[in-house]
Amino acid sequence: MQTQTFVVTGMTCQHCVASVTEEVGELAGVTAVHVDLASGKLQVTGQDVTVDQVQTAVAEAGDYAAVPA
Repeated sequence: MQTQTFVVTGMTCQHCVASVTEEVGELAGVTAVHVDLASGKLQVTGQDVTVDQVQTAVAEAGDYAAVPA
């Protein structure tokens, strides 16, 4: 298992957190997702999950962008 950390921009509320958590959590290989609204940090734990996959899932969740921290 590998944990990757990202900074997500554009999140303003718990609905945003839920949307990002759901989209990223649906990626194949993801076993855990933690999103902190206050810091904008996203932690993704899983196997064979690429940065591009996470960034695409975050963008699909709404008007958000993720960059590796």
